[in-house]
Amino acid sequence: MGLAFKPDIDDLRESPALYITRRLIADGLDVLAVEPNIQGYKEFPIIDTAVAVDDADIIVFLVKHKVFKYLSINDNDKVILDFCNVAHF
Repeated sequence: MGLAFKPDIDDLRESPALYITRRLIADGLDVLAVEPNIQGYKEFPIIDTAVAVDDADIIVFLVKHKVFKYLSINDNDKVILDFCNVAHF
């Protein structure tokens, strides 16, 4: 959840979250990349936030976008890793 350099922008340059996403994909993990401030990206698809929440087993918050504060995650089987203190579930 989140690829931008900082919250609520569309700039991915030098983004730690983008580096992490690239690394996970390179390591062979199935990543559903979410970035609500861009429509698409050349290296991998950008998935709609709601679709990713429904489909993912593990939800990782890497950028504190305001839109993430309003997510509803009701599945107790999901692992949530919140590295930016955005989730209030």
